[in-house]
Amino acid sequence: MSLKTSKREVGSDVVVVDLSGRIVLGDGNDVLRETVAELVRAGRRRILLNLADVSYIDSSGLGALVSGYTTVTGQQGQVKLLSLTKKVHDLLQITKLLTVFEVFDDEAAAIKSFK
Repeated sequence: MSLKTSKREVGSDVVVVDLSGRIVLGDGNDVLRETVAELVRAGRRRILLNLADVSYIDSSGLGALVSGYTTVTGQQGQVKLLSLTKKVHDLLQITKLLTVFEVFDDEAAAIKSFK
């Protein structure tokens, strides 16, 4: 199953990107990178990635997450993660990426944290 994304604006300045599928080498990785790059080009600097429906992330997918984070923070923006599955949470914990990303279980709290 390839990665699918849908974007929705919440408030005036936060974009929630709902991700569904697998973030892996190839399409999933490219879709995530292009989605973040497109948002940055459009001037969006507050991005919340909803990973509730992401079933798997490989090392290339982790690289895409970090790349997106670096791109957005380089533009004085923020990327935060929402609704990690246990598998994805454990992966981010093992790789110490939980110390890099702000992670939320509640969308309203995540959106409020951008203010």
